[in-house]
Amino acid sequence: MAKFNYIAALSMLVLTACSSSKVKADLSATQTKEPVNVLVFLVDDLRSDLGVYGHKHVKSPSIDKLAAEGVKFSNAYAQQAICGPSRVSIMTGLRPETTGLYTIRRDGRLRPNQPDVVSMPQLFKENGYKTISIGKVYHSVTDDQENWSTHIKKLDNFYANAENAKTRFAYEAGDVDDKFYKDGKVAADAINTLKQLKDDKFLMFVGFSKPHLPFNVPKKYWDLYDREQFSVPSRDKPDNMYRLALTKWGELRMYGGIPQKGDVDDELTKTLIHAYYASVSYMDAQVGRVMDAVDEMGLRDNTMIVFMSDHGYKLGEYGAWNKHTNMELDTKVPLIISRELSHDNRQTGKTSEALVENIDIFPSVTQAAGLPTPNIDGKSLLTVTDHPEMPFKKAAYSLFNRGKIMGVTVTDGLWRYTEWRDAKTQEIKNTELYNHTTSNVATANVADDKQYAEIKERLKALLHEKFPQDAPSFYEKRHVINN
Repeated sequence: MAKFNYIAALSMLVLTACSSSKVKADLSATQTKEPVNVLVFLVDDLRSDLGVYGHKHVKSPSIDKLAAEGVKFSNAYAQQAICGPSRVSIMTGLRPETTGLYTIRRDGRLRPNQPDVVSMPQLFKENGYKTISIGKVYHSVTDDQENWSTHIKKLDNFYANAENAKTRFAYEAGDVDDKFYKDGKVAADAINTLKQLKDDKFLMFVGFSKPHLPFNVPKKYWDLYDREQFSVPSRDKPDNMYRLALTKWGELRMYGGIPQKGDVDDELTKTLIHAYYASVSYMDAQVGRVMDAVDEMGLRDNTMIVFMSDHGYKLGEYGAWNKHTNMELDTKVPLIISRELSHDNRQTGKTSEALVENIDIFPSVTQAAGLPTPNIDGKSLLTVTDHPEMPFKKAAYSLFNRGKIMGVTVTDGLWRYTEWRDAKTQEIKNTELYNHTTSNVATANVADDKQYAEIKERLKALLHEKFPQDAPSFYEKRHVINN
């Protein structure tokens, strides 16, 4: 990965503040063309293992085609590697430390904690847009329900095989068509809904669950791969890794056939990796079905497309699975933005190495639609989509909580620095510094190595810009900047 030349970014458009009581826009001042629609594919547990990102095995033709029609971001990051808080962060443009949401428990829902927050669907709906949620968008089905014009939450037929259903198996290659499993139904609902929206301006979120567990997809997607083509990653933990940096990946251990203690052996590791990539290809096919419908209905001229993931994933690296950490594999995500065909400076087939964050999606889509943006944590990416070669941010930030200890982390795209703090007092308990100049997999914590002292101090200064040590407790109710 080439080093970034951090120069001053181009001036961003001034974003108009708005209150949560009413967020009406003066569209005449900002739009002279047909209103821009927004379609967001929000995918669960997808790391940047796609053909367009250079993965040598995965087959993702639909997503690759979408990237050829827009800008691919190679350094995009989630703000927390867990579904609930990450999705609330995306939908509000607020960092988890602003919302105070760090869990997927009942107290981790949006409205009970932040009743006055202005969400993305709320903003669009109050400005005359039809707002559509299909599949998994928020983690909680009831979050923001009142701000969706159409809200379709599908239940999954988890298993085609009755024996698998009895044991809740982690994977399945069902001899079924795409619509048997959830994401096929989600794609069908999206297509049917689009047919009803041809004459309306809309914000649509299509939430695909795969490649989230269980890895249950039609057999034809398993048949795209030979399990022997997959190698077993090293189970070695980085030297001097902090004791709370990884989890015991209990999410995977909930399923039948998975050892309750110890590592997954080589054969099962290959099977699970095979299952994950089969799930990616299944999800990719559903993206293709929806995009074909957009094109066939003539909606592409004025529809902006965003493809994104809520966080990354581990596939046996460090002997670990799932997400739930501050590590690069869990926080780094794929992101593709393809502007509407009518956009004057539309860029296609371009890659941006700019550092960007999931919280930047909210202001990007509001600016594209000509709507006022609340005073939020994210910054619009539209200047970067028009000029993919430009830098954007100095750093990207994430966090993960371990009860009384909070891990806060920063990356400059080459190195990752993490502090583990007392969540109440902000006292630093441990630090980590990982080199990611050549790989997303960390090998050694060099935070105490004098050879890297200058890098550590530079990243520490960046981290403390967002997480100052004199900040209040992470669990203290905070002022939300929308108020």
